Amino acid sequence: MSESRLREEICAFARSLFERGLTPGASGNISVRLEDGGFLVTPTNASLGFLDPARLTRLDARGKVVSGDGPTKELPLHAALYETRVRARAVVHLHSTHSVAISMLPDLDPRAVLPAMTPYQLMRCGATALVPYHRPGDPAVADAIRGLAGRHASILLANHGPVVAGDSLEAAVFAMEELEESAKLHLLLRGLAPRLLTRAQIEDVARAFDLDGPLDALACADPHRHPEAPR
Repeated sequence: MSESRLREEICAFARSLFERGLTPGASGNISVRLEDGGFLVTPTNASLGFLDPARLTRLDARGKVVSGDGPTKELPLHAALYETRVRARAVVHLHSTHSVAISMLPDLDPRAVLPAMTPYQLMRCGATALVPYHRPGDPAVADAIRGLAGRHASILLANHGPVVAGDSLEAAVFAMEELEESAKLHLLLRGLAPRLLTRAQIEDVARAFDLDGPLDALACADPHRHPEAPR
């Protein structure tokens, strides 16, 4: 795909996310790795609903700005995901309401903050990790992501928002949408002893779709499940 077309796609996906209320104001950012090793990144202080393809930040393979507006201050967390997940070609970070709400709950398992509820959650998000709170733009958040050693494609930044990596821009956006819907579903079901996917069902989905990552953590990721809940 040409860089010009990719710029248009970044803006189109960003607008769709914004118009559906998945990231308000000037929050959220998107990056895509280019074939020459460089990157396209959404600019700092820019609304995802009103991006100009020509003003997206173009970085070279060393992270130096080549053209466009100044890059998002969250660039370090994007770089950390590309560094640790070598197959990643796009990263999306939003401030979507339900995912942020989940990140603020007590007693979360940092290996898998959401239980295994649906097969598409497993297929698109895998086990969603939690990293401790750092202020936006703090390089320490990149160190925290590096500490996950590339095991997670979806991550919640505590009191901040979700970030996902995908092997294409479309895949990263779809994974982000699935993560937000899974967070919403989990909040709707809290206290209701829902029937979650069993370990055998998780393993079946993992085999059928060749999933990687620490999916075993999902089998015990819901501390609120009633011991008598049907499986």
